[in-house]
Amino acid sequence: MCYQAIIHNAKVLHQIVIGQIQAIPEEHFDQQPRGYNNTIRWNAGHMIYWTDRYSMLSFNVPSAIPKGYETLFNTGTRPSQWTIVPPSKDELLQCLSEQLARLSELTPEMLEARLDSPFTIGPFQFDTAGELFNFALIHEGLHLGIVMSQLKALLSN
Repeated sequence: MCYQAIIHNAKVLHQIVIGQIQAIPEEHFDQQPRGYNNTIRWNAGHMIYWTDRYSMLSFNVPSAIPKGYETLFNTGTRPSQWTIVPPSKDELLQCLSEQLARLSELTPEMLEARLDSPFTIGPFQFDTAGELFNFALIHEGLHLGIVMSQLKALLSN
């Protein structure tokens, strides 16, 4: 596996996410398009939360995001259930930028490392940091697609 390519693609993808989130007016962040369970703000926070979580699991690093993100953005959460104020667009962009800076610290050797124990999602198992981190990129790309679909739905109304 070409780990340098994974690192490069992670940085490119994260730059695309930052650019797209930056371009969306914040007035659209909390509008929930018909047919969607969540909002643009939730998806942006969800990408931040899981990028952080996958980094913790892959590289044994401490979390680098605010404490409330798990409550707001973990799988299964919804804005309609929030009891705390979510982060602003600027705060989300700050977290994304900090994550981008940390991606520059990754090395191919870090991705070659075996996980302390395999990580399982449904029928899938990941044994190395690179496998799990590559899956994190797929996850981030999926949610970027959802954000863009939500924006398109909002603008068509």
